[in-house]
Amino acid sequence: MATAPPSPLLALRDGHSIPQLGLGVYKVPDAEAARVVEAAIEAGYRHIDTAALYANERGVGDGVRASGLPRGEVFITTKVWDDDHGYDATLRAFDASLSSLGFDYVDLYLIHWPVPSRDLYVDTWRALETIANDGRARSIGVSNFAPHHIDRLLAETGTVPVLNQVELHPWLPQRSVRGYDAAHGMLTEAWSPLARGRLVDNPVLLGVAARHGKSAAQVVIRWHLQLGNVVIPKSVSAERIRENIDVFDFELDADDLRAIDSLETGERTGMDPDEH
Repeated sequence: MATAPPSPLLALRDGHSIPQLGLGVYKVPDAEAARVVEAAIEAGYRHIDTAALYANERGVGDGVRASGLPRGEVFITTKVWDDDHGYDATLRAFDASLSSLGFDYVDLYLIHWPVPSRDLYVDTWRALETIANDGRARSIGVSNFAPHHIDRLLAETGTVPVLNQVELHPWLPQRSVRGYDAAHGMLTEAWSPLARGRLVDNPVLLGVAARHGKSAAQVVIRWHLQLGNVVIPKSVSAERIRENIDVFDFELDADDLRAIDSLETGERTGMDPDEH
């Protein structure tokens, strides 16, 4: 079976790099995760995004091992959940994630949400600094952080996240967040890049797709890549997994990008970070 060309690598501000296109495994049951991850690696993926919340870290680790690739050839992200905020609790949560994955390090560890109502995300970030200093997370970042949350991290710790993972798709292109992130040397990563699948039947996207002989999903993934986003579409179907990485043989032109820009509504499929 043909393998897709490798994803471009984007530089992180700490000197490491991340494959721009990866596989998200939100809501993939642990019992299925190994199969899904192994299929993704066979298709050419080298970046898997999981989280403690997803309860599938064990399956992700099993899938990487089953692939036969050396650990160092697969970029693994996981995240600390809201209930484990705070310095000591985060250290314990990270140990549990490493144990579940069966690895001695992760490539990227994120705070999943800022949870401002608990007001512990700065202490949580200090735990991530410790984990990074110990070499058990190669890089550290945040997820679902608004600029004002990151401003506080910078003011109180001085350590800039390498990346901010946020809900981002043509309805919600997150222009201000992307601009803020870029100004601070951070990458922006898109979760729900297809708006939980609700964009795949969009007439505008289908029109762009028809011009390129691609699917609407492939057009949206290509849009993310051309914006410079890291993007992690999720699927459990081996066929769809292969389709989602088959996006390096075409390019959207200015008319395509204007058409996609016209879809912006500000609509979210998930929570606002200040209300989570």
